[in-house]
Amino acid sequence: MSYDDIQTACVIRYPYLWVREAQQGETEGRKERPVAVGVRVSRPGGDLLLLFAITTKQPEPARFACEIPPIEKRRAGLDPDLRLWVILDEYNTDVVGQSFYLEPDPPIGRFSKAFFLPLVRAFITRRKNLSGINRTR
Repeated sequence: MSYDDIQTACVIRYPYLWVREAQQGETEGRKERPVAVGVRVSRPGGDLLLLFAITTKQPEPARFACEIPPIEKRRAGLDPDLRLWVILDEYNTDVVGQSFYLEPDPPIGRFSKAFFLPLVRAFITRRKNLSGINRTR
């Protein structure tokens, strides 16, 4: 397998660390979960990934999140019978090739551009007010 398949809008499994967990002193994600690759940025020392958690827990109304439609769940390789949300008001960053957490496994699926790119654009406009966890060494 290759890290090359991990691109923007794909869904991979990753031990996501929630901001609230990091604020309590935790340093490791509690479980592997599906995450959406928000963007992959080329860098000489290893490509930077911006990762958004996917969850079954309905977010509070004040959160910046989006429920995933059934067709997108199927495209992304997610369970179409579960209600799922992409959480966009927090994120993890990691570096391909330097990560303790990324594996060169193929993505489980991919969101369509029509669904995902508007979410990334909305994230970019709000990014200064959002919280991220840097998972690089």
